[in-house]
Amino acid sequence: MTKAQEENAVFIDGTELKESDMTDKQKYLVKQCQNLSHRKANLDLEADQVNAALNVFQNELIVSIKEVADEVLDKGSDNIKGDK
Repeated sequence: MTKAQEENAVFIDGTELKESDMTDKQKYLVKQCQNLSHRKANLDLEADQVNAALNVFQNELIVSIKEVADEVLDKGSDNIKGDK
């Protein structure tokens, strides 16, 4: 039997179940599981990308807030120096 002729199968609890031995409902459920597994993998990939982008924006926000705080503190210390 060539690779092209090999039958699709799934393993459940270590037991191989060939497609030809499955009911139509079982074949349908296998396709659903395969599709959902692919979708989950894609969603995991997207979630990693979103988390990375979120971290970049959060870090930029923190840097910006620190810069503004430093400016305010510097202006405050200039006023104190000017009063002396």
